Parts: sequence; C-alpha cells; structure tokens
Amino acid sequence: MAETDYSTRGAYVTGGADFTRDTNYIEDRIVEDPDRVRSSGGPTGGSIGNPRGGLSEGAQAWPVEAGRYRLVAARACPWANRAIIVRRLLGLEDAISLGTPGPTHDARSWTFDLDPGGRDPVLGTERLQENYFARFPDYPRGITVPALVDTETGGVVTNDYPQMTLDFSTEWGRFHRDGAPDLLPAGLLDEMQPVIKRVFTEVNNGVYRCGFAGSQEAYDEAYERLWTAMDWLEERLTTRRFLMGPTITEADVRLFTTLVRFDPVYHGHFKCNRNKLTEMPALWAYARELFQTPGFGDTVDFEQIKAHYYVVHEDINPTKIVPVGPDLANWLEPHGREALGGSPFGDGTPPGPVRPGEEVQPGRSPLYPA
Repeated sequence: MAETDYSTRGAYVTGGADFTRDTNYIEDRIVEDPDRVRSSGGPTGGSIGNPRGGLSEGAQAWPVEAGRYRLVAARACPWANRAIIVRRLLGLEDAISLGTPGPTHDARSWTFDLDPGGRDPVLGTERLQENYFARFPDYPRGITVPALVDTETGGVVTNDYPQMTLDFSTEWGRFHRDGAPDLLPAGLLDEMQPVIKRVFTEVNNGVYRCGFAGSQEAYDEAYERLWTAMDWLEERLTTRRFLMGPTITEADVRLFTTLVRFDPVYHGHFKCNRNKLTEMPALWAYARELFQTPGFGDTVDFEQIKAHYYVVHEDINPTKIVPVGPDLANWLEPHGREALGGSPFGDGTPPGPVRPGEEVQPGRSPLYPA
C-alpha cells in the first residue's frame, strides 16, 4: 500500500482544542498619502481593521496606483468574497484587476486552475504561493486570500483582509465610480466598529469555531456563542433595514458573506444546526435583499463555495462528497424589506453590470441559471 502524503491533506481540527484563527497577516498598506498614514499614530485594527489606523511597526506603505495591483480572491472564501464585493460596489474594477483561484487546493495553496493553462493571465503563476515566495522566500504562514499582488514584481503586498476593504473605501477614493456608496460613514464609525467586532468574533469566525472544534466542550461553547449572536442580529434587523440603519455599510458586506454560506455549508458541514437561516424571518429577508442587490449576489458562486468546504476540509468530510442541495431558488423570492424605509445605496446608485469575464458561470447561482 502506498504511503499517504499527509502534507497535502486538509487538516483543520486540533484534537481536544478549540479553534483559534491565526490573525497575523502582512500588514503593509496601499495608501494615497503615505506620510499622512505614517504620522497618524492611529492604532492598527487587528482582527477587524481600523478606518483611522496608521501603520504597524515594520509595515510598509505602498502608493495608490491604478493598474499596478491585482486582487487575488477566490470566490469560495468568505474573506475574499468580501473584497470582491467592496471592489465592485465602489467601482474599482479599472483600478484593481481581479484574479480568481479555483475553489479547491492542497496544503501548498490556492491554484489558478480555472485559467487557461492553469496560470493567472496577469501574474503568470500557477499557485498563489509563488507570489508569496516572490516577496518572502521563507514565508512561514498560511497562503491566504484575498491578497493584493504587485504586478511589477509579482510579490504579495498584503493579505491583511480586515484592513484591505477599509482601505478600498478610504485610500482609493479618486478611483471610485460616480454614485459609489459610502460604506464607512464618518458619523457611524464609532458605533459601527463594535458591531463589526461582534459580527467577526461571534458569527464570521464563530461558524469556524463550531466547525473546527477539537472537543465536545469547545464545540458546545462555540455553538452557544454563535446562536446568541444570531439571535441578537435577528432582533436588530427586525427594526433596521441594514445593520447600521437605512443604507448599506461595510458591516453589511462582512455579515453577508457568512449568511450566504450558512445553509449550503455551515448548517451541516460546520454543525451550526440549531436552525437554518431560512427559519429566521428578519435575517433571511435581510440576506435575500442583499443577495438581490447589485454587487452582492452577483459575486456569489454557490458551486465553488460547496466544493471548497466539502473537498478541502478532509478531516471533517473525508469522503469529499459534495451535497447536491439545498435548493437555491428561494434567494430570489421577494424580501419586503422596503417597508422599513431607506434604500441600499441612499443618495448613490447601484453598480452597473458585472464586468465581462468576471461573471459567475451559469448554473452556479439562481441569478445565473444554466
């Protein structure tokens, strides 16, 4: 019998332990005015980013420059999906190009297997790992998405996803489209940061704490925390159209990417099964509205999402069988959220059609029937 190569297998659970996410990222930033950022003295944002943050010790400031950077973001990954959504909402397609690795990978990293010849057409690499090594030959941490890559050198600039989308809003303003939404309203930042923090710790990361729990005790605690937060969100969204009020903000983008994966993946695969999202009236209507809002659902590839979780997480799903369901047609049902007042873009406008070549393939979303 041939020896199994465990170095390429998906291993995400540590027996007897709870799941702790590694939040050490490349904290370089791409900014409009490096001197201003360096002198701001603002604290960095850690696990959620900081719209007013400065530079971490040892971090480098890179200049905002249209066409120089490529966003590498797998559609399957919720953290990467967040970056794809914000890029589209703000209209940064001309300024920042998009590379999309396939949904499955081994321990050596995400691959560009969806591109002709298995190479990213701009970077020329087969694996995102090559771009990390081009910058840091001995890079010791996980090869994560999203990542912004310098097309001049092929090296990764940053994979600090909590800060990345904030910088899309605050640092890339001169490249925003006309009518782009203000995802970080100045008057709401102090209120929004605690909401984003709770959404991250208890929901975005909470589903992973359930799925990757290494003991019954760790799972039970994670499950209780998750559903406490889900009930809080249900109550909050019963009277608010969006998390922070009448229009969409960064907080909604961050919550959406978990909600859209909840029933297809987290409910069963991660054992987050007290109830389905479809059984929470306010949250389900809210999720449907966002899905039907240009810039959100048109970035979602359900088939890639399911393939990623059920194939890559071999220690949770050793057969790698990908479920056929659930039926996704209900994502297009009327949501009725207009009754709460407001509108997604406020005084702004929705983004236009998805850029040619960046569309979700037919049959992978109810928005794109086969």
